[in-house]
Amino acid sequence: MTDDPMAVLDADYETLDVDRDGAGTVTVTIDRPDARNALNGTVRAELTDVLQAVEDADARVAIITGSAECNAFVAGADVSELRERNMLEQRRASERPRIYETVAELQTPVVARINGHALGGGLELATACDIRIVQRGSKLGQPEINLGIIPGGGGTQRLPRLIGEGQAMKLILTGDLIDADEAYNIGLVDEVTDPDGLDDAVASITDSIAEKSPIALQYAKESVRAASQMDLNDGIDYEAELFAQLFATEDKKEGIDAFFEDREPEWKGR
Repeated sequence: MTDDPMAVLDADYETLDVDRDGAGTVTVTIDRPDARNALNGTVRAELTDVLQAVEDADARVAIITGSAECNAFVAGADVSELRERNMLEQRRASERPRIYETVAELQTPVVARINGHALGGGLELATACDIRIVQRGSKLGQPEINLGIIPGGGGTQRLPRLIGEGQAMKLILTGDLIDADEAYNIGLVDEVTDPDGLDDAVASITDSIAEKSPIALQYAKESVRAASQMDLNDGIDYEAELFAQLFATEDKKEGIDAFFEDREPEWKGR
């Protein structure tokens, strides 16, 4: 991969389309219509390259979505690849960082624009994102149990943290699919829209994020993510440390100056 992140974002990809606007938002569209956007090795590799470039290009926010033609966000892992693997091969394929860790650990906020079914590895990809917005008509679930396997991309770990152990057990042990409204009711997604309102709902959130200080966004995401990995006292100490570190930044001074001068801040990201 080239060292120029802009060249990476502007490159032609076999399974992705990448668009960026002038406000710092990068939209990554998975486009594999012959397989309903299933995550094969090519999709994973291309997504990893693009998302690393998103961070290196200092984008304010990233969107991951599926192409409209597929009627899917991501319909799951590519089962044909799984069929051919033995245990040792799967252990190698499961070595981290995988695309799920790449998304979860990205300093840039990531929004999942779920414009169709998010199943198996597709739901694991969505739960690795920071915010999930889904259109009605979509189905979500972890149906791996129906294949004699279990979620292997973080589903048994991230899902309980989002929706609680009981709801996670229900989805994982039954393999049942749920609709968008039920996903919202159990806390799996953060907003539900009709299909014609999806773009406006996503833009409302991403535009608001893109207006903020890049370094404050990074620290805020880092601190919230730490909440599920630390006990309360350690988490509060960690938050306080990140809060204090922001007092050494130009953006902290600019934000407070802009507040008192009743103007929009001009963030530097440092």
